[in-house]
Amino acid sequence: MFGLFRRKPAPPPDPYVKVEDANVFRLRVRTPRFKEVVELRFTKSADIARADEGGYFYRKTVVSPQRFERGEVTVRFDERYRVTEVHGEGVQPIPVKEWE
Repeated sequence: MFGLFRRKPAPPPDPYVKVEDANVFRLRVRTPRFKEVVELRFTKSADIARADEGGYFYRKTVVSPQRFERGEVTVRFDERYRVTEVHGEGVQPIPVKEWE
């Protein structure tokens, strides 16, 4: 009645994180100075931790392989492991559309 029990539409997928399967996520970042690309692969069971304020998060220090530039990536998830925020400090996330 009046759409009370109608399913809500699913939120659009995050433009930076690619979901490979139910447990695996991929993210690519670019270093600002030398534009090196670093790919991160993380899983629910090994890498993602429970956040104190609810939901989950993934935090990783990134070091580029050639020039050793450093940065940090934080990805936040809701209770259903949907990406809510991607933040890079010292690196820039690359949208999935720009991946080859």
